[in-house]
Amino acid sequence: MLTTTDPRTGERSETTIEPTTTEEVHEVAARAAAAFTELAGHGRIWRAALLDALADGLEARRDELVATADSETGLGAARLGGELTRSAFQLRLFGEALRDGGYLEATIDHAGDTPMGPGPDLRRMLVPIGPIAVFGSSNFPFAFSVPGGDTASGLAAGCPVVLKAHSSHLLTSALAYEALSDAATAYGAPEGTLGIVFGTQAGAALVADPRIKAVGFTGSLGGGQALLDIIEKRDEPIPFYGELSSLNPLIITEGAATERAADIAQGLFGSFTLGAGQFCTKPGVAFVPRGAAGESIVDGMIEKVTAAAPGVLLNSRISESFGEIRERLIADGHATLVATGQSTGEGFSAAPSLLTIDASDVTADVTEEAFGPLIVVAYYDDISDIEKALRHIPKSLTATIHNASDETELTADLARRVSDYAGRLVFNGYPTGVRVSWGQHHGGPWPATNSQHTSVGVTAIRRFLRPFAWQDAPETVLPEELRDGYTGVPRRVDGVLSLAS
Repeated sequence: MLTTTDPRTGERSETTIEPTTTEEVHEVAARAAAAFTELAGHGRIWRAALLDALADGLEARRDELVATADSETGLGAARLGGELTRSAFQLRLFGEALRDGGYLEATIDHAGDTPMGPGPDLRRMLVPIGPIAVFGSSNFPFAFSVPGGDTASGLAAGCPVVLKAHSSHLLTSALAYEALSDAATAYGAPEGTLGIVFGTQAGAALVADPRIKAVGFTGSLGGGQALLDIIEKRDEPIPFYGELSSLNPLIITEGAATERAADIAQGLFGSFTLGAGQFCTKPGVAFVPRGAAGESIVDGMIEKVTAAAPGVLLNSRISESFGEIRERLIADGHATLVATGQSTGEGFSAAPSLLTIDASDVTADVTEEAFGPLIVVAYYDDISDIEKALRHIPKSLTATIHNASDETELTADLARRVSDYAGRLVFNGYPTGVRVSWGQHHGGPWPATNSQHTSVGVTAIRRFLRPFAWQDAPETVLPEELRDGYTGVPRRVDGVLSLAS
């Protein structure tokens, strides 16, 4: 039997969950493949109502889900309740996207004369890619796990989803899967629309199964690389959408430090300790101007760090890694530990830590992501110091600029310099807290992700779709969205965009 652990105490308990055998993985994948064929007979409006039903299924089990997740993660009922609300919201948001239909990119070019001669009738839109595998993350037991955004976007696309439960919250994963599966069955979804497997070997077998056509993964760079190695050995390569590692540099200008040092100290402290620093968007390095204004920010953070209670890390692997990386940053990265918080020594607790270094001394040795409540402050004298340091910082999901209102040219210059290093640029705020919306982009250059797509927000659906074109096709074989006279979705017809009516 697999075990689960309360990270607040370190106490391990047996579950009734057994690792999924390779044979069982293949059976789950086969059911998903059969469901894909059946789902093709249902339209996007049917799928939209399915997503609404899944959201209702989660809400109906809210108290049980939150209590179970709290026992396995120590994240607290308030945080977990909000995360469950987010998960239900994003299911319904994808339902809205399906009803809108714009995601299809429906395009029609009628047959006729062109500048290059007679042209055939061409009709193109995005279609589902096939059954997908989704790996739950350790730090978000709902929003990036069984009922999370990868599941929501995959189902919205029309793809059955096989989930690999994360070992840090097995009971939560099983319960969330039960809630979704029961709701899907009650709605009338085909068997195999959702599936789940448990255990490391089961995850490897799932990625290798030829019926799986894409993988969504949120986790460590090493874990992602292991799955990529499996994909490379497949006869048929498939897309791998991994969110892997991110340092998320934050820059504070002299003007911002002068205007609002106390507010920045409070906000930055809250951001790097949020969820015990176990957010992929946690600011891991902050560039602070040398001098009195910058020192005010650091002094404010030292005061808050010193008085801070310990955070609870999610599992023993994260706890051990956090301690090792912290010591390595000091020893090999030549950073100085200037403040540390309280520590209980119970379970997988971690004291918040504040390290400092000169920006000119930043190297690859000081830019390793520490998954936990730690931040490195890099003092700079000139913007060129920041630019040089950025060359040693792995590209990230986000970058942040805190500026004063009269620093227009400086802000524009900084924005140009850092935009190549991230997928989202934040101004006068903090990168933690990723809004689920149409305009969101949660991705970045390698090693933040290995994809041009987002894993949060409506356009995450694009990962699990492929373009398909029909040439001179009889109307009876066309999807209704590509038939003449249909007006239910936005379409580009003979080069002219027409809105739905």
